[in-house]
Amino acid sequence: QVQLVESGGGLVQAGGSLRLSCAASGRTFSSYAMGWFRQAPGKEREFVAAISWSGGSTYYADSVKGRFTISRDNAKNTVYLQMNSLKPEDTAVYYCNTYQGGNALDAWGQGTLVTVSS
Repeated sequence: QVQLVESGGGLVQAGGSLRLSCAASGRTFSSYAMGWFRQAPGKEREFVAAISWSGGSTYYADSVKGRFTISRDNAKNTVYLQMNSLKPEDTAVYYCNTYQGGNALDAWGQGTLVTVSS
């Protein structure tokens, strides 16, 4: 069973930066694409970014393109999300998951809360 543990969230002012981490265990991490998703209060969970198993390809939601960068370290079984130029509308609980066919494959972890103040 895959376990996903997100960390790195916090409170930041608009225009600031945060780096999220997601440690995965229970599967051959380097064989799968990984994604970040987020869920804002009162809204459905949405796709944020994804990265191929090798790290050679990345994909972003239009709302974060140019501000967020997804990366991974297969030796550490960890995927990262560097978030710059944060906006209040980025406030959400952020989750990582195995990414397959445009969807999340595994059970969700606890997520990490990002709050951006104006």
